[in-house]
Amino acid sequence: MMAMNIGLYQSAASLNALERWQDAVAQNITSSQVTGFKRRTVQVASESKGETMLNTDGRVGQGEGIPALFPQTRYSIGFQAGENLPTRRDLDMAVTGEGFFNVRMPDGKTAYTRAGEFSIRADRTIISSQGMPVLSEGGDPIQLQAQGGALVVNEDGTLRQGDAVLGKLAISKTANPAGLVAMAGGLFIAPAGLEMTPVEKPVVQQGYLESSNVAALREMVDLVSIGRAYEANQKLIQSRDKLMGTTIETFS
Repeated sequence: MMAMNIGLYQSAASLNALERWQDAVAQNITSSQVTGFKRRTVQVASESKGETMLNTDGRVGQGEGIPALFPQTRYSIGFQAGENLPTRRDLDMAVTGEGFFNVRMPDGKTAYTRAGEFSIRADRTIISSQGMPVLSEGGDPIQLQAQGGALVVNEDGTLRQGDAVLGKLAISKTANPAGLVAMAGGLFIAPAGLEMTPVEKPVVQQGYLESSNVAALREMVDLVSIGRAYEANQKLIQSRDKLMGTTIETFS
């Protein structure tokens, strides 16, 4: 009877893990057209709960036996680069290789993004699609000159208008991108203890935007797999529940 109970708990835990996976896939699909979006991934692993063991004769106890394993989910983000697509717009920029643009959030902290769909505020400050100032290497917002002419962005991130150098884009990286905390709009923040350092030789493409790294077909295949696994676990729960009911009636 206890073995059947553990089976019920295992199937219920599987349903919970599948729901979390489905949430991640749904977010990937809805954000697949968002510039610079990074795919959310879910790893499912089996972990032993406490010291509960299933003995080979079906009894539950301590000591030698088969561990009662339950599925556990862990979220992560795939930082593989998306494809840089041409837009022919001067304020669209894409980082090739490692690194993130730096933007200043309303609370004054720095956030990091691969989304280079920039525009100009009324005071001619370059801002992100969320309205946050884009920062230079010195940590200051970058402003265009009113009569400076067309903006030119060199491959190293230096911004020019004619002969005037406006600054150089801050492009930062971290040795542990998995430690970044994801926020809405393709932004990431670095928690305390995670060091961000400048990219020594950044490569910036003007007139390009980085697409998301989501493959919609793959996500749809995952949805089908999730649906089938969910249905299989539901049937297992129903079967075990029916068997437990029959067992109780037999011995009552």
